[in-house]
This record gives sequence, structure tokens and C-alpha cells, in this order.
Amino acid sequence: MGLLSKKLLIASMVAAVLAVAAVELCGAVPLEDNDLESEEALWDLYERWQTAHRVPRHHAEKHRRFGTFKSNVRFIHAHNKRGDRPYRLHLNRFGDMDQAEFRATFAGSRVKDHRRDGPAGPQSVSVPGFMYAAVNVSDLPRSVDWRQKGAVTGVKNQGKCGSCWAFSTVVSVEGINAIRTGKLVSLSEQELIDCDTADNDGCEGGLMDNAFEYIQKNGGLTTEAAYPYRAANGTCKAARVAKSSPVVVHIDGHQDVPANSEEALAKAVANQPVSVALDASGKAFMFYSEGVFTGDCGTELDHGVAVVGYGVAEDGKAYWTVKNSWGPSWGEQGYIRVEKDSGAAGGLCGIAMEASYPVKTESKPKPMPRRALGAWESQ
Repeated sequence: MGLLSKKLLIASMVAAVLAVAAVELCGAVPLEDNDLESEEALWDLYERWQTAHRVPRHHAEKHRRFGTFKSNVRFIHAHNKRGDRPYRLHLNRFGDMDQAEFRATFAGSRVKDHRRDGPAGPQSVSVPGFMYAAVNVSDLPRSVDWRQKGAVTGVKNQGKCGSCWAFSTVVSVEGINAIRTGKLVSLSEQELIDCDTADNDGCEGGLMDNAFEYIQKNGGLTTEAAYPYRAANGTCKAARVAKSSPVVVHIDGHQDVPANSEEALAKAVANQPVSVALDASGKAFMFYSEGVFTGDCGTELDHGVAVVGYGVAEDGKAYWTVKNSWGPSWGEQGYIRVEKDSGAAGGLCGIAMEASYPVKTESKPKPMPRRALGAWESQ
């Protein structure tokens, strides 16, 4: 092979690597009109999508999923072509999943109507009341972004585990801890999955309020570094981890935001990141890329996320800044801006229906031994 040929080969290989890297960075395969011109063009797009996202598919499975892929591609293309909404969609790593599979795999908070469960009525909270009730709405800042204030860790990825409830919980606990102590510490979702099993079900779903209760009653939550994420259910190792890595973040309890009130949610978010649930099962949410999301979605709450701010877009549309747990390649570097004050009961996608936040009044950790965890570890 001549020198020129070698240079051309190397250049083409570098270009291919950069193309894949670009796809992984932005999380989408470019979608053009000619990709929908024929079955052959769509199949070629499917092959490129699999390569870009490194999705292994056996021959039979590829043919089985191809119909779903085509439907998703046409949905994304039609939405972007219309251009009648302030948000865009893209062909991300969920490209050949139908909504049932997507919901079962990536949305598992099972929070619908949980505050009305049980004969005693609304689920109790560890700290009664709403501590921000007296805040005057007119005194709230026009915009809030807890990322800029150093109270939000990097975007994480729950993988194929219905642990969104754990990630939602951790975001708000990391946030209030940073606000109270000035130290941003990445905490362990895996501890919640493995150890908070009395009322939550690990990768099969859970509730953020239950997770707050676990953290309070068991002396805190350890760090992600000490108890790393595995995206699978496991045996509780919290007591063992505590012997070598005793650093934990504690909370004093939690409170619920008054249901169905975006005004109350704004009061809370102005003071700290807040855990919320929403309906994330729709195709538009699934393939969200950028802009202020205005639907379509319902209020079948199935996914735990966290509101880390709010603001107003250039076109004047108000939005909530929501941190997701599907990795930085989804949406706006792992975030979605959901329309605020949409007029929908409970907020768009039900974002104001089931909001809660941890309460932390002390800057220094309580000297609480984690003895209660020993029993969990033996199970």
C-alpha cells in the first residue's frame, strides 16, 4: 500500500471514529429526509444507529425490532418537520424500543397516587408541614439554577434498572447537603437499591419518600465512590462499607410539597433541588432533544427525576430545569426543560403532583452509628 493510500485509510478511520464519538456526545444519529425514502434507506439507517450506539442485535431480533424502529423514526421526523412545538426530538439510543419496553425498563417510580395509599389516608412525612409556605411568590427570583450554585453533581445513568426513584432521591439529598455544608458529595444510589428494601423494590421501582425515610432512620447515605452503582439488585453492604468509609450524608427528614401547586413547587425549588415524579412514557419525552418540552404527556406518574431550577426561555416560555438519570447523551446533556405554569392540572406531565424534598437543618453530620444496617446486610 502506497503512502497516499495509507494516509487516506488513516484519515477515513479517524473520520469514522470521530463520527461515532460525535454521535455518543450528542446522543443522536442524524436523520435526513432521504433516510425515509425506502425500506433499504431505513434499514441502512438502522444499521448506522446500531453501530453508533453499540447496540448488539441478533439477526432475528433486528428484523423483529425493525418495525418499531421505522415507526419511531417516522414519529421523530414528522415532529421535527412540522416545527410547531418549541422542542425537538432526535434518534437516540432508545430508537428500536416500543413504549411498553421503554416504560418497563427506564421508568419505575410507581408513584401514582401513593399519598392516598393505606387506611390512614395520606402517607405521613417525617417533618410535618411545608417549610416554605410563608414565602411570598413575588419575592422569588425570576430564575434559579442550582447547577450554577454548585449543588448538583454530574448527570448519571441508571442503565436498564428501574431505579429512577433512587437517583431522584440522591439528587435532592446531594443538593441540600451542598447548600448546608458547602461541600458537593456524590452519593450512592446503589445503597438505596440494595438496602432500602422494606418499602422499595430496587430495580423494580420505588418511592422517593420511602428513600428519604431510609436515609434518615439509618444514619445517612454513603458516597458513590464507597458504594458504586451496579444497575442491579444486590445484597446490602452498607454496614461493611461504613467500616472502611464512614463518611455519610445525613438528613433530618423530608416534607411533601403541596400537591398540584406549581406555585408551591417554585417556592421549594427556589430554596433547594426537589424530587418529583412525572409521566415519561410518551414517545415525545422518550426522544426529547432540546428546547422547552410542552408535551404530549399525561399524568400516569412513572418516572422519578429532580427539579434543579427554573427559568424563562428567549421566547418567554417559563420552564422547569429537570435532571434526568438516562446519561448525558439524552436531552440537553442529560436534562430536560419542562414547561412551567402550563395551566395543566398538576403541572405538565404531572410534575407538581408528587414533589418532595429532604430537610437538613445542621451543617455537621450527626454522630449516628449505622447499627441498624447490620440486620439488612445479613439478609
